Amino acid sequence: MRALVFGETGQVARELARSAAERGIEASFLGRGMADLADPEACARAVRAADAEIVVNAAAHTQVDRAEDEPAVAETVNAAAPGAMAAAAAARGLPFLHISTDYVTSGAAGGAWREDDPTGPLGVYGASKLAGERLVAAANPDHAILRTAWVFSAHGRNFVRTMLTVGRGKPEMRVVGDQRGGPTPARDIAATLWTIAEAWTAGQGTPGVFHYAGAPPVSWAEFAEAIFARSGWDARPAVLDIPSSEWPMRAARPLNSVLDCSRIAAAYGIAQPDWRPGLDAVIAEIQGATG
Repeated sequence: MRALVFGETGQVARELARSAAERGIEASFLGRGMADLADPEACARAVRAADAEIVVNAAAHTQVDRAEDEPAVAETVNAAAPGAMAAAAAARGLPFLHISTDYVTSGAAGGAWREDDPTGPLGVYGASKLAGERLVAAANPDHAILRTAWVFSAHGRNFVRTMLTVGRGKPEMRVVGDQRGGPTPARDIAATLWTIAEAWTAGQGTPGVFHYAGAPPVSWAEFAEAIFARSGWDARPAVLDIPSSEWPMRAARPLNSVLDCSRIAAAYGIAQPDWRPGLDAVIAEIQGATG
């Protein structure tokens, strides 16, 4: 399989690159220097020029708070550019895979979010990602949109790396406890995307929006406790559970980011991942690189 991937240095893009060779996939990765998402037409040209059987978008404007101050940029990168990619792929008869987010939901309390539940983004980032979903679906009937949440890996900016950096030597850490979700290893997301891509290139793809996030659901405070417990540190900080109101951010975060992942299991046979083995692997990789 030959794949064109938008993204190069992000968490999922790096894991896609690491796992491509393992699966015998010939993948070309486009960073900002080769395809700037701020220029949707440049992205479309890259698709038209590529020797690919499938196109994957693993790039986005993911700085949630910054997006509040630059909505036009977020809209271009997260909506217009993927829409242009998807349209260019459709013109060539190529399937298009796209990563989205739990931030398209309202985060209202209740059960796990299903793909057909009403959306209701709380901020610019979520609104731009929802717009991207709609443009992709409208532009290319052969699409799969993967909504995920709480992504972590051994590289990039994520909660696990932050906790391991700022938590060492601290007697206690104040961590939000009223937001719940499913931590998701970037490596598992990459494997899922390649599984979906292989299905499409075999003529067995199922279009639509699919949820994919880790289990069991936890709060950020509970996730922090798990990170510290699995760190191997002799002295670990005590985690103090605080409400979101005591940790104000520029953009509102969903209180409920738990995603129902039954649709992807039915369509592609992909089981919801347990995030704990992935966390162990990420911690080992981080500690191996720094130790």
